[in-house]
Amino acid sequence: MTIEQSLAGLPAFLLYFGLALALLVLFVAIYVTVTPYKELTLIREGNAAAAISLGGAVVGFVLPLARAVTQSVSALDLLVWGLIALVVQVVVFFVVGKLLPRFVEAIKDGRIAGGILLASLAIGVGLLNAAAMTN
Repeated sequence: MTIEQSLAGLPAFLLYFGLALALLVLFVAIYVTVTPYKELTLIREGNAAAAISLGGAVVGFVLPLARAVTQSVSALDLLVWGLIALVVQVVVFFVVGKLLPRFVEAIKDGRIAGGILLASLAIGVGLLNAAAMTN
């Protein structure tokens, strides 16, 4: 295989990787906007619960996004499935908030158990979301 053959896929890589990174940035921006606490401020202050919960949400989003990258037939297809993954993760946050109304205070107060629960649910739902994506 020549270098030219190896680099033939570079434009597609750059397109899909760039789009995936843009979707990740969009997800984080939306997620930290819709949550009733300021994750980034809490994290800067050393709040481990906020870091764990946000980290879990990011992983829960990236799992189906990675699946979408591997099976998308076009950039538009990737965009659609990435947006679906984004919506699913935001819904997970709101469902957990409805089922466990005091978990928001737990995150604000730095109680790690709340962060671990939210992160675990976000990752679990992200795995299910990725597995449910079919061609």
